[in-house]
Amino acid sequence: MAEVFVGKWELKESVKFDEYMKKLGVGFATRQVGNMTKPTTIISIDGDKVTVKTQSSIKNTELSFKLDEEFDETTADDRKVKSIVKVEDGKLVHVQKWDGKETSLVRSVEGNALTLTLTMDEVVSTRHYVKAE
Repeated sequence: MAEVFVGKWELKESVKFDEYMKKLGVGFATRQVGNMTKPTTIISIDGDKVTVKTQSSIKNTELSFKLDEEFDETTADDRKVKSIVKVEDGKLVHVQKWDGKETSLVRSVEGNALTLTLTMDEVVSTRHYVKAE
């Protein structure tokens, strides 16, 4: 079900990412770095485990999880969150909860393009990736 997401994806465009990071409470200096970074995301599946690696010149993160099972996550900006990832309507829906707050990270694939839609309250950011050859 999540196989369509497998591959290496390179960030090409970001819309309202600074506003999204602000809403999360990310500090100014970290946001400046985040806005300049063009990460590569590598998604793989091994059995029932999904791994999402994000690589950039600044920071690399790796997240492994089973679909539909809650897990503890430390985000790239060092938030400690409870996360759950599900496949809904062909999209990979990742929900993070911490301190009474919630954000969603929704990945959808169309052809060789992956769109990551980040939502927290009224702030919506989209990040557009293309599949690397």
